[in-house]
Order: sequence, then C-alpha cells, then structure tokens
Amino acid sequence: MAKIFCLLALCCLVGACGSGNEKKQTTASKNFQMIEVPSILDNPDDRAAYIGKNYWRNFDFTDTSLIGKPEITEQAFADYVHIIEHMNAETAAASVKTTLSKAEADTAMYAHFLDLFEKYLYDPNSPMRNETLYITVLRVAIGSPKTSEAEKTRMRYRLDLAQRNRPEMPATDFAYTLASGKTGTLYDIDAEYLILFFNNPGCHACQETIDQINGSETVRKMIGDKRLKVLSVYPDEDMKAWKEYLPTLPTHWLNGYDASQQIKNEELYDLRAIPTLYLIDRKKFVILKDAPFGEIEHYLTQKAEK
Repeated sequence: MAKIFCLLALCCLVGACGSGNEKKQTTASKNFQMIEVPSILDNPDDRAAYIGKNYWRNFDFTDTSLIGKPEITEQAFADYVHIIEHMNAETAAASVKTTLSKAEADTAMYAHFLDLFEKYLYDPNSPMRNETLYITVLRVAIGSPKTSEAEKTRMRYRLDLAQRNRPEMPATDFAYTLASGKTGTLYDIDAEYLILFFNNPGCHACQETIDQINGSETVRKMIGDKRLKVLSVYPDEDMKAWKEYLPTLPTHWLNGYDASQQIKNEELYDLRAIPTLYLIDRKKFVILKDAPFGEIEHYLTQKAEK
C-alpha cells in the first residue's frame, strides 16, 4: 500500500494530476523538460509505466554538451532513479532498458549514462544503491554493441559477483575460527535468524554498526529468546589487529576470522564495502543482502512481534 501512495505522489509530481494540458514542467534544473502524464491514465501502475517509458522523451541524447552540465543531466538522472526505485521490479527494469536504448544514440552519452548508473546504483556509498536495478543495467550493457569488449569483461565480472548470495538464494557456506581456536561453519549455526556481519578493525563505520546492533532492543530480545545469533567475521589477515580489536565486540556474539582467507580470495561474498551485513534464515537462505542495520532491525522487529 505504501508503494502505491509513493507512486501516486510521484506521478502527481511528474505530471499534474487530473490535468490534460501539455504544460512543460521542470526538475531542479529549469532546462530539463519533464513529461506530462495523460490524465486518462488513472491507475498508479499504468502511470508509473508511462513515466518509466517516457521520462527522457524531451532529452536530446545526441547533445553531448549536456554531459558537462550535471545540473541538467545528472540532476535529471538522480530524479529518475528516485522515481523508478518506487516502481515494481518489472516496470523499473523495462524503464532501465528503454533509457539505455535511448542513450545509444551517441557513444559518449551512452558511456556517460553507464557511469551515472554505476555511480547511483552500484557505488557502495550511494544512498540510492540498488543491486537489483544494477543487475539489469549490466545485462543490457553486456548485450549492447555500444559497450566495448573490455567493458563487457569488467561487467561480466561484476554481474557474477552481484548474483551471488542474493535474497531467497542459499548463502555460501564458509569456515570461521574463534579466538579460542575452535572452528565452525556458517551452516553449523542453529538459529531462526542469523545476522552475518563482515567487519574490520579500525573501521569507524564498523564500530557504529556494532553499537547499533548491540543497542537494539529487538536484537537483545531475540538473542535472549534464542531466536537470533550474530556471527561477526574478520575476512582479512592481520591477526594482531584483530586480537586487539576483539574486546570491542560483544562476547555473546560469535566472533571469528577467516583463517584460510577463502572468503576474500575466492570472493565468496561481495565485500566491496566494509561493514557488510546479511540477514539469513534457519535454512541458510538470504533474507537481506548487504543491508543497512536499520532495514534488518525493521524486518526482525516485525518477526519478533509474531
């Protein structure tokens, strides 16, 4: 229901609700002409599909001078990503394909749009990061004659990595070692839910995440009820640094390291950014991949109430 309300609001933003006049509107940049959604389309999904297909209708993909005008092109792109992230997966994917197809009108513009998709959907520091949409970008670009062979090789590597440990897929098993020398595997852990937490010593964001997890009433209650466990894993090789860091980790967690370096060397998990969090169910299927703790806490809170 919330997504429908979001779509209604966005549709009203892009095209005046109930207005049949083709009055040109603008985004934050006065030079980007927004489309008007026909008033006859009163179903939110139909309006979303229309926006996704026609968002760039007034944009000249052959005008390469727009590449150097981020206040026009990049602002319009940021607005576009904000819109499609509220669409259903099928409509959003179709829109991405349409956008890249239009961008093929010019090689330089096509490359610029690939860079923008990477910046907004793939960069680990992007607040709009969306792996599902970026997988669509990669698949379309790999099949495009506008993409160089060198770029396709890089994209195939990214696609392979992105498709690992996706939600609803089995998590990749691995071994870990505790400070005591005792070893275990991910699949040995018996819990209704498991937070898998990859982290490093000296990482400020890691410490913030530790504090968030440890300070969560939901996590505390579910651990107390034996419904949840936390596995903290150090994937690198500096054991001196890890042992000095160990006292900062809660003792009721499973705090281990990857003695074989298999996780990193074989890229079992996408660890482009640290910290990285996964939520995994009892059968070791991924529920949430590379998610902020707030999203994991929200999910667990809903489950804790049942």
